[in-house]
Amino acid sequence: MKLSFIIPAWNEELLLGATIQALQQATGNYDYEIIVVDDASDDGTSRIAKELGTKVVSSNNRQIGLTRNDGAAVATGDLFIFVDADTIVSEQVVRETVEAIENGAVAGGSFPVFDGKVPLVAKVMTPMLLLIFCLLRVSAGAYMFCTPSSFKSAEGFDAKFFAAEEVHLSNKLHKIGKFKIINARVITSSRKFRTHSSFEILTTLLLVSIPGIRNIKKRKNLWYGSRK
Repeated sequence: MKLSFIIPAWNEELLLGATIQALQQATGNYDYEIIVVDDASDDGTSRIAKELGTKVVSSNNRQIGLTRNDGAAVATGDLFIFVDADTIVSEQVVRETVEAIENGAVAGGSFPVFDGKVPLVAKVMTPMLLLIFCLLRVSAGAYMFCTPSSFKSAEGFDAKFFAAEEVHLSNKLHKIGKFKIINARVITSSRKFRTHSSFEILTTLLLVSIPGIRNIKKRKNLWYGSRK
């Protein structure tokens, strides 16, 4: 089985290298490719990705779902694995991902652990979000996987959504086949909690939970705005 790791990236020179190197160490004996989709960065993102031997795809979306779609369009693997550029994947995560597919799942994900200094509101919210995601069987965007055929049938990440795009794709994938949330956890940066206020994050989570709230482009600031 060949694994295609797809990393959407915008100005990720600080964290991208560690993400790529962790993937290279986690793949074991699996055949794999790493595709970095550079969404018009103006820093060293592309240079770092090329130096580490990944395939680099250029895009100009300012929308993370569409940027992931651009990576999937050139992927050649038997399994698509979407990894955020600030996320560390372990060998155990990769192993459980492959086992899930071999046991009949068509898609799934891993709920992240947040690194670094995490605000109190995040510490309180995280267990609640984990429970909700597990009960609803939806994936967090930091790490999500699916077969190419299921991704095609679900028509990829929907251009209407600038937030919670992975939740909406998860719901589509449920209709296609088994969806598995693996036990192993990826580690992702807590920078969004450090950059944005608790009010901003809670408001966004509330809005994306309301059916029919879709094309709010200001939400892209969570991904393409300032960072700490």
